[in-house]
Amino acid sequence: PFTRILVRNFLHSFPVPHTHHFWLYVCSVAQLHATILFVTSPVPLSFLPTKIPESQDIPVFNLHLTDSAFSESSSSQHAGNSYADWIPRHSLQKTRCIICMATAVEERSLLETAEFTLDSVRQSLTGQEDTIVYRLIERAKFPLNSRLYDQKYELVPGSPGTLIQFLFKQTEIVQAKAGRYLNPEETPFFPENLPPSVIQDRTYPVFLHLPAASVNVNNIIWDVYFNKFLPLLVKPGDDGNYAATSASDIELLQALSRRIHYGKFVAEVKYREAPHEYEPLIRAKDRNALMNLLTFKKQEEMVMRRVEKKGMVFGQYVSLNDTESTGKYKIDPSLVSQLYEKWVMPLTKDVEVEYLLKRLDGEQKQVP
Repeated sequence: PFTRILVRNFLHSFPVPHTHHFWLYVCSVAQLHATILFVTSPVPLSFLPTKIPESQDIPVFNLHLTDSAFSESSSSQHAGNSYADWIPRHSLQKTRCIICMATAVEERSLLETAEFTLDSVRQSLTGQEDTIVYRLIERAKFPLNSRLYDQKYELVPGSPGTLIQFLFKQTEIVQAKAGRYLNPEETPFFPENLPPSVIQDRTYPVFLHLPAASVNVNNIIWDVYFNKFLPLLVKPGDDGNYAATSASDIELLQALSRRIHYGKFVAEVKYREAPHEYEPLIRAKDRNALMNLLTFKKQEEMVMRRVEKKGMVFGQYVSLNDTESTGKYKIDPSLVSQLYEKWVMPLTKDVEVEYLLKRLDGEQKQVP
């Protein structure tokens, strides 16, 4: 009831035909929170699970929402109307699926300040560590739930691939409409056939070299996460809680992807600070020399120590007795350090190298 009052009053402050922008924002910031909603009302005031009609395109969950509060709180000219009537056909197509989740506020983007230095980029990466550690803790709450990732289980009739692939694609479709991938800090896992954003007035400053900005290693991140890292993070088993589990997977994968693809910004900053050091290696396509130039062992060791400590601090069990310490954590802190050592930092440097190899594309060569 308290949530009903808050959300109803919030939405009632907007003109009804424009409340879809609020929902687009929720879907963009929200990313996937435990369920798929077929929207038939302005606010999720009442969830009434029903049987899934065979005619639906996406027969996973069909949760209907009541219109009673909408009728009570709306003006007489809108009373009794369903929110689906106000959703633009080109954006959400009325009662099509919207994937939502509640998430913490993201770190402030450097693109909002346009202050790119090596120190500011490293500060952003440090902030992203917090997000990753918190999302590791969230994913560790659930067992492996391997049916999400197994091709042999047709959990979504008529949809090829695994359930996690299906949910991830639907998430990115909605988030693309809300403008998530206009932000060069974001890299989609399934970039094929993403719809354009319905938000036309959002622009970002151009910092990356455009021919090199398309570097995408999400296929590698996907493979590493599901086949190598996830079995180390969670316990085996299946509790059937696939919606919340997939939400945690998607949040964590997107956080890891953002962190790793920030290598493009790192590479651009380093290149601008010393182009004379990088250009000969780029022209020679010398990957090994570029990797050596980009590697700072002391910095990497500091990052590993810091993320392990964050795993200890964020993952500790809190007791009212300050003297009580069990020495147990919600996740193994050393696993956070291992994640960064084996995969996050090496993949970030791979992104840096790939970006630099394309850094001179489209530029005119100087004639001696």
